[in-house]
Amino acid sequence: MRFLEKGLVKVGAKAADAEDAIKQAGVLLADAKTVEDVYIDAMVQSFQENGPYFVLAPHIAIPHARPEDGVKEASVSLLQLKEPITFGHSSNDPVQLIFGLGASSSEEHIDLLKKLTQLLNKEENVNQLRTAASYHDIKTIIEMEENK
Repeated sequence: MRFLEKGLVKVGAKAADAEDAIKQAGVLLADAKTVEDVYIDAMVQSFQENGPYFVLAPHIAIPHARPEDGVKEASVSLLQLKEPITFGHSSNDPVQLIFGLGASSSEEHIDLLKKLTQLLNKEENVNQLRTAASYHDIKTIIEMEENK
């Protein structure tokens, strides 16, 4: 399982719209070789077909697709946007933190979501992730949470 490692995080990114942000979060996974390129298209297609169901909390989106859409290894990426964008969610827009999620089984999916929930359950962590200026800042937030 690869969770927000250095190559899986991009800070201060710019996205034209929700689809662009989803693609960028997916490219982080593909560049780390944890998903195939087709997984990125599947993530965008899921958004097109189902809407912003994965905008789970204010400022937070967790786009994903099914394991059979090209997941090679369980992983989570983070695209932190410099300027928040609208995904079309009635109460949780605008979004600034896009966590691309790839899991090859239901069990991995649940494990990744538990780990993300632990991190994002505290408003202080979310605010720090939104304002982090570097990967080092993000890593520090994650390590502090894991060591509690």
